[in-house]
Amino acid sequence: MTELKPDQFEMRRLESLSNTIFGVAMTLLAYDLPKAAVFTSAPGWSDLAHVYSGKLAGFTLSFIIAGVFWISHHRRLARQPVGSRGGVILNLFFLLSIVLLPVTNGLYTNYSMSSAVAVLYGLHLTAIAGLNAWLWWTILGGWRHEIMASMFPLLVFIPGTIVAAFAPHIAPFVWFIAFGGLVIQRFYIARTEPGA
Repeated sequence: MTELKPDQFEMRRLESLSNTIFGVAMTLLAYDLPKAAVFTSAPGWSDLAHVYSGKLAGFTLSFIIAGVFWISHHRRLARQPVGSRGGVILNLFFLLSIVLLPVTNGLYTNYSMSSAVAVLYGLHLTAIAGLNAWLWWTILGGWRHEIMASMFPLLVFIPGTIVAAFAPHIAPFVWFIAFGGLVIQRFYIARTEPGA
């Protein structure tokens, strides 16, 4: 390997840190699930469904979102073996937004009908998507299919957050549309690569 300049960083080390952060954050999403309720007697199926259905939906949404952004982050770092100080700092802010996901997820799964909490959660998802798109832009420097795929969640989370302000029970259905970025990317790869 060539020697790094003083203002350059080996992104492989950042990738190790990000894998740890994503793993811990995704694990912590489930931390409060067992403590969601205290039953005075053995719970039945309806008791379990009543207590956990909303919490599992919020957990699933956040886990899938974290997984999708982990895939994007991994793919982005694979294209960038060396980064600048500014790029590393921007990546650290992105990782900070992932670390905070269990916090906003915990609020959202407990108070999903609160428009304030739903908007906070939506703003957090928007920040994660915005940082992800910004990171893709910094390494690609222009409009390419990766930029389009990374912008798609951002374009979904913003209106989803507006919906959350007025109808918090509908917002998760809008936020799930953000996974269309994966479809866009897969469709593009299938069209451009004959063996894909």
